[in-house]
Amino acid sequence: MGELTIAKSAGFCFGVTRAVNMVYEAIEKENVPIYTYGPIIHNDEVVKDMEKNGVTVINDLDELSSHEKGVMIIRSHGISKAEYDRIKNCGFEVLNATCPFVSKIHRYVEDYSSKGYDIIIVGSPKHPEVCGIKGWADEKCHVTIINSPEDAENYMKNSTKKLCIVSQTTFNYNKFQDIVEIIAKKGYDITVLNTICNATEVRQTEARKVAQCSDVMIVIGDRHSSNTQKLFEICKNECKNTYYIQTSDEMDYTQIRSNNNVGITAGASTPNNIIEEVSKNVRNEL
Repeated sequence: MGELTIAKSAGFCFGVTRAVNMVYEAIEKENVPIYTYGPIIHNDEVVKDMEKNGVTVINDLDELSSHEKGVMIIRSHGISKAEYDRIKNCGFEVLNATCPFVSKIHRYVEDYSSKGYDIIIVGSPKHPEVCGIKGWADEKCHVTIINSPEDAENYMKNSTKKLCIVSQTTFNYNKFQDIVEIIAKKGYDITVLNTICNATEVRQTEARKVAQCSDVMIVIGDRHSSNTQKLFEICKNECKNTYYIQTSDEMDYTQIRSNNNVGITAGASTPNNIIEEVSKNVRNEL
């Protein structure tokens, strides 16, 4: 008979829990319209439930003029300083649900760029967290986003400024180290700030260990979730039968045999009820 192993770190992280709670608390307390700038987290199921409770997602700040003034909640990924100021100047009350670990990167970038450093952000160029981080740099600062060792190999500094290197909180730790090593060999004067969230490192390490001991690995999370995509890549390298699902309905449980050892992990934006539903269906097959 097979066994089921659920990663202890699977599901909501601290920053996501905080952001989601802030929205539901606002729903209870506020008597004005409630908005989030972008989806509060990368999970469609959670966002849909908030919309049912009257929360409106604003995807473009040009929309602000057509909406009644109310409370704007900044998503956990954070936003640029210019966006933050624009929302306030439009007369909206701002509740900042930016993950504290992301806010810390904002402060680093603002501080080091004001001191004359150029900035390298290691992360996915189009990810909202990375876009927000970039928006806290001084306008005289040159910001480069590097997403791969190949990007690092091709990087050429075109000034005499010192470099400050930060990372997207959910970036793969080993990949970050590889990128830093490549840049360091170029001989630049660099300051490296490992801003990968500790919870991300723990989640990735645990996912790798669970996948190594599993015949089937299930990774649960939203398709747009960067940290879930990275978990899938890590698990796929250790267990060829790794499945990436958003909800339980997407999993073909006939792929699991009674003698399989099955592992489950989930991204930082995955609600516990979905993890429990998948776990229950897996146990029915073992």
